[in-house]
Amino acid sequence: MEFRTVVDIPKPNFRIEPMEEMLLVGSCFADSIGQRFKGEKFQVTVNPFGVMYNPASILHTIQRIEKIPRIVFLTLGTNHVYRLKETGEIVDNCEKRPQRLFQEEELTIDTCVDYLRQTVELLRERNPEVRVVLTVSPIRYQKYGFHGSQLSKATLLLAISYLLPLTSNLIYFPAYEIVNDELRDYRFYAADMLHPSAQAVDYIWERLSATYFSEATKTFLAEWHPIKQALDHKPFHPDSEEYKAFMDKTMLKVAEIKKKYHNFVL
Repeated sequence: MEFRTVVDIPKPNFRIEPMEEMLLVGSCFADSIGQRFKGEKFQVTVNPFGVMYNPASILHTIQRIEKIPRIVFLTLGTNHVYRLKETGEIVDNCEKRPQRLFQEEELTIDTCVDYLRQTVELLRERNPEVRVVLTVSPIRYQKYGFHGSQLSKATLLLAISYLLPLTSNLIYFPAYEIVNDELRDYRFYAADMLHPSAQAVDYIWERLSATYFSEATKTFLAEWHPIKQALDHKPFHPDSEEYKAFMDKTMLKVAEIKKKYHNFVL
């Protein structure tokens, strides 16, 4: 008997290598996953100009970045945008200015497709070898109403489904579906009942790692995790001889892993 539905994850035509350079842009879910990558010693840049929730704002970020790494994750949160009434431009951050200065709009499916297509084309122009992973954040937006939030996510999902066949070097990672179909229980949500819990993010990370990491990366992580745990250990007696010996042994392991992986930085 099966007591849960397991989401199928499309196999990519690439693998993420140890400590690879990556760029993550998008909603606050991108920040959560970005922190996991950083903790595993990947060279990650996450939202260098702030959190970006919609396809237009994600494009604005990519337009400002000249050097594009091989791996880019774009995490979409909503199709809602805000225009500054004075200029008509879509703003990425209202910067705590009065709400009356802005007009809220919802991007159509076709408009989302166009912004995403421009983003992917720009990424490929700046790095022809780029591999782009699109995700939709599982975080719901209560301020739209739950039905409105679902419509927003549906717009993004449809836009991605239309774009995928049109663009090479592009793949979809189903974070949204994993939370809603595999983790269908409130215990996988934080106290606000909207954001995924730490346990849910751990599970998404496990699914992502199993699908995207190369064998070399998995080998590196198996070597790095015991060292990481040792470095994170909080001793009751930090001045004891036992702890000093423990740390000396740990630092020898750090030196060994630095010799093996030349781009490793503690």
